[in-house]
Amino acid sequence: MRVHHRLEAWQEAMALAEEVYRLTYGFPKEEAYGLTSQMRRAAVSVPSNIAEGAARGSNKEFLHYLLIARGSLSELDTQLLLADRLSYLSEKESTMVQIEKVFALLGGLVKSVKSKALGVREGNEE
Repeated sequence: MRVHHRLEAWQEAMALAEEVYRLTYGFPKEEAYGLTSQMRRAAVSVPSNIAEGAARGSNKEFLHYLLIARGSLSELDTQLLLADRLSYLSEKESTMVQIEKVFALLGGLVKSVKSKALGVREGNEE
C-alpha cells in the first residue's frame, strides 16, 4: 500500500472525484469541453497532488503539493457554484459537504506538515 492510500484526505478526495464524475455525467452535451471537463480535472487534481506530494522526499515538497491540491479544491468549489447558478444541478448539497470535508482534512494535513517542516528547519530530525 502506498503512503498516500492511508491518508484520509486522499481517501475523501478520491470519493469527491468519483462524485464529481457522476454529477457531471448529466450536464448538457455542449459542456463536455467546458464546465464538465474543468470540474473533472479540478476534482482529479486534488487526490493526484496529495499522492504526488506524499511520494516526494521532503515535507517542503509535500506541503507545496498540498497547497496545489487546496487550490484545485477551491476551483472545484467555484465551478460547482457556477453549475448550480446555470441550473445544471438538481442536488449539490452532498457534494458541497464533501468539499468542506476535504478542505478541513487538507487544512489539518497542511498544518501538520508545516509543523514538521519547521521542526526540520529548527534542527530536529525529519
